[in-house]
Amino acid sequence: MSDHVSATAPNAPTRSTTRAFSVFAVLLLLAGTLSAVAVGSWLPDRDPRHLLWTGPLLVVGFLLAEQLAINVDVRSGVAWTISFTEIPLVLGLLVAPFEVVLAAHVVAGVGTLLGRRVLDRAVYNAGLMFMEISVAFAVAHSVDLFLDGNGPKWAGAFLGTIAVPLLASVLGLTALRLMGKGMRVGPSLRLVLQTLVVALLNTSAGLAGYEIADKAPWGGVLIVLVFAGITAIYLAYSGLLREQRDLETLSEVSLRVARSGRHATGPRGAAPDGGDARADDDEWQLIAERIREQLNANRVVLRLRTDPQAPMRTLVAGEPLPQGMRRDDPRQLREDAMLQLPGSQVRYFRIVDAGEDVSEALVRRDAQEALVVPLRGATQLLGAVEVHDRLSRWRGFGKADLQLLRTLASHLSTAVDNRRLLARLRHDAYHDPLTGLLNRPGLREAAAEPMRQAHRSAVIRVDLDVLSTVSDALGQAWGNRMVVAAGRRLRDELGPEVPLARLEGGAFAALLVDRQAERIQEIAERLRAALSVPYPVDRLTVEAGAVVGWASTADCEIEDPDADALLQRADVAVRATSEGEPLRAYAPSMGQIFLRRFQLVTQFRSALESGQVSIHYQPKVALPSRQVVGAEALVRWKHPEFGRVDPDEFVPAVEATGLVDVLTDFVMDKALDRVRRWIDRGLRMSIAVNLSVRTLADEEFPDRVAAALLKHDVPPELLTFELTESGVMADPERALPVLRRLHTMGVVLAVDDFGTGYSSLAYLRQLPVDEVKIDKSFVLGMGTDLGDMAVVRSIVELGHSLSLTVVAEGVEDDAARDQLVSMGCDVAQGYLISRPLSEERFEAWLRARTVQVRGARDETVLTLVH
Repeated sequence: MSDHVSATAPNAPTRSTTRAFSVFAVLLLLAGTLSAVAVGSWLPDRDPRHLLWTGPLLVVGFLLAEQLAINVDVRSGVAWTISFTEIPLVLGLLVAPFEVVLAAHVVAGVGTLLGRRVLDRAVYNAGLMFMEISVAFAVAHSVDLFLDGNGPKWAGAFLGTIAVPLLASVLGLTALRLMGKGMRVGPSLRLVLQTLVVALLNTSAGLAGYEIADKAPWGGVLIVLVFAGITAIYLAYSGLLREQRDLETLSEVSLRVARSGRHATGPRGAAPDGGDARADDDEWQLIAERIREQLNANRVVLRLRTDPQAPMRTLVAGEPLPQGMRRDDPRQLREDAMLQLPGSQVRYFRIVDAGEDVSEALVRRDAQEALVVPLRGATQLLGAVEVHDRLSRWRGFGKADLQLLRTLASHLSTAVDNRRLLARLRHDAYHDPLTGLLNRPGLREAAAEPMRQAHRSAVIRVDLDVLSTVSDALGQAWGNRMVVAAGRRLRDELGPEVPLARLEGGAFAALLVDRQAERIQEIAERLRAALSVPYPVDRLTVEAGAVVGWASTADCEIEDPDADALLQRADVAVRATSEGEPLRAYAPSMGQIFLRRFQLVTQFRSALESGQVSIHYQPKVALPSRQVVGAEALVRWKHPEFGRVDPDEFVPAVEATGLVDVLTDFVMDKALDRVRRWIDRGLRMSIAVNLSVRTLADEEFPDRVAAALLKHDVPPELLTFELTESGVMADPERALPVLRRLHTMGVVLAVDDFGTGYSSLAYLRQLPVDEVKIDKSFVLGMGTDLGDMAVVRSIVELGHSLSLTVVAEGVEDDAARDQLVSMGCDVAQGYLISRPLSEERFEAWLRARTVQVRGARDETVLTLVH
């Protein structure tokens, strides 16, 4: 009733705390009643002539004081009520008998409780009302007796009024302690001091008003003005304090939502014990509790679907939900009248004025009132927040509560939506999009903690060895189906707890720890057998095979290897498999292979700078004119320790480590420099450079090509880029824009090894190419295989039908050359003409094997002599 701490319901009270508070409330009512009887008997009788008007006026005064009360929520279950009760109380002490003031106080208090339907603490409040008036009159009369007319007439009334909020604060803090919501000593003392300050101000204002009204003409007007000013100050202070706490709550909730998202930073499956999920639920539980504290509610129900594939979760802060509402029954939630949530506004339901459906929903929740707001993401409903029954001695939810909940819901919706997007991005970063298994980074993350805890670990790698054949024969889609089926078989064999990854193509890897690592030979045989079972593909059955390699910490030559180290060695073991030995364990002796590869990669850049890497040229001759139209630039490496290193060994290693751009730029620069020198001699011959898959995915590559052409002042049509079908189709969405830019620049684009990949008219039509190169395997087989000859003839006809230049590589005898001439093939390349030669030997070959003649455009042309 005055400026004090209100006792409210605890958060999920136990039976013992509820029983203790009930006993305390009954004792308080008994003590208050006895105190009222004792004080009434002790006080002298007053003149009853003013009873007819003082009683009703005091009732009106107490009612107005409570209606203008300002509740400040200090913490969950603790509300500091700033009211003006001291003003009518001090006036009553001055002019009215004890019985009249007590009756007015009780009537006003009970009337307010009935009007606001807050009866859950009726016994405590009634006892407090009796005790407050009894103490006020007892103190006032004691002071008057002590002064015996020597002090001011209002001294007793002043001290009696001040005693009331102090008493109420002490009793309120005691009640909170009994309910398990006790405050520390420091905050309790500060709260009592704040209460005392407000009580002094109100009491002084009441006494000043009494003196002015009693002594000065028109004093009532001044009283009204002073009262209005005090009310405005209180309201402004309350608003500022509420805004500050609301901002603190918004900030804390946002931080907790962000923190909850950190539990999903790793790949799913890395913590099979569910620890991350429990930590996530704990964070959301704290968020719900914080919302409940700020809104001073009996219960907050947070319904969430943070994962689009998961069912709705329900978290409760405060008093538990009734048994019937604890299940996340989707049908029940859809049919709940309070959860029909179009729009995004906060809805306020009260059982006293709600419709039948809403009233039933409130009864099922054991609630008298509720705020409900949906959580809407960018595209769908993410959940809802329900706030049940404000914990306040007098009032229910207000406009500030609705505004705060609306802002909180907006923040939560945005945060949850962003978190879902972030979770999807993280999932995609750690998982293979085709199979849903982990990818290489995902395996690394998932393996880190188990390897730290295990005594022995092993990484096993399994390669499906028919995948490229299936893709070539039936298309990439069927190859993908085989990969997905293989992934499922591996998962079924290993179980859900084993980290399993798809590395690339048909290559898989898994981490085995402790007992599984000790049985790795048995597991490897089982996995190979599972993958070797025929695969049904449409109406066909594809026979499959697999090779398996593994490496364990027990056999690794380095101390404390990580997952990458074991995977690298498992890869070495796979490479060491053979047709007769499809299962291989890594041995330290195999490390020489890995060491050699590692040395090649780490020394490659310095090899470029020191001249170990050079360019060889293989000439290309037009048919049937035998004119030398250009050459293909081929990279060679003469290592000071290993001697001549085959490109098939070092180029894949260079590509895998991201140095392919350095290699491509090096070859292109040397080749264009060679073309520039030919141009200076009056020769117009082109140069062909091979492109890697990674280069085709580099959006900046066309800019580097343009800069190189400008640097050497070479026309773009004298530069040819050769690319494989599989290289383009590995990621056509990224490769095609790069190719189109190169084609627009005027660079010639050629499809290398044509006939071994997709090789279809539809494929050729979508690529901006100018030239196709028939794979040498078909050219070499023309003399002995009519099928190969038919393939070559078909490719020549297909290329010409699309206005493409057709180049045959692998021409090694006169018969093959003559057959190509008869088919109308445009250009030949192969050992019959020349092997790849170093720059000096290639120039010598040109001088020895060609003659210079004048071309149709009066340019110098080199023609091959017999």
